[in-house]
Amino acid sequence: MEQQNISQKEWLNPREASKEFGFSTSTLAKWRMDNLNLPFSKIGKYIRYKRDDIIHFLESSKVEVKS
Repeated sequence: MEQQNISQKEWLNPREASKEFGFSTSTLAKWRMDNLNLPFSKIGKYIRYKRDDIIHFLESSKVEVKS
């Protein structure tokens, strides 16, 4: 079975999300424990982030700068 490129995957594990979006895996873990507004799914011991949820989280955290 051919492995998907990270940029094509809908669901990312913490390491893939870290590589793709620049968050450290420890930051993602802290956000999960603090119940920050970044949704994730947990199936057994596996954590997954939906790509669209990460993008939405980033967009909703955007700070507008007035010039």
